[in-house]
Amino acid sequence: MDIISLLIEKIDQQNLWEKEIILKRNEYLKVKGTIDTNLYYVKSGSLRIFLLEEQEEQTIRFGYKNNLIASLDSFLNDQPSDFYIQALKQTTVKQLSKKEYLNFIESSPENKKIWNEILKNFVLQQMERERDILTISPVERYRRVLKRSPQLFQEIPNKYIASYLRMTPETLSRIKKS
Repeated sequence: MDIISLLIEKIDQQNLWEKEIILKRNEYLKVKGTIDTNLYYVKSGSLRIFLLEEQEEQTIRFGYKNNLIASLDSFLNDQPSDFYIQALKQTTVKQLSKKEYLNFIESSPENKKIWNEILKNFVLQQMERERDILTISPVERYRRVLKRSPQLFQEIPNKYIASYLRMTPETLSRIKKS
């Protein structure tokens, strides 16, 4: 069992989810300038986290079935975030407040260990993504993401994958064909 599944199972066992939210396609879970300290579990559907800078969207992360998603900066520092979280298709998420989640994490050394492992994995993923964007060609970025997250290409429309890979949809299309 992977670490996120273990965490979700433990939260489910303690019946800690506070509510379930159903988002329509293109509906926002969070918008820029707001504080959102909730943790979300994606029960179905898919979401993207993105920034909007000078009318250009920069997708930085996706969430789909069995993923955790949050506006991590807001979650960690209780401040407004520049990130948007948007449903890419009808999506159902379970919500847990930071306060309840931290109580759960602090309730046992095992829970703390699980959370630390999730954070470590997240930081390593972000570092790998940043390195990809800064140092390798678009073709290699595509290959590496395909290898790392093949489900991405089943769940997420190409225009958002292209944004995530920092290329135009046309470039992604050309790469996929070759």
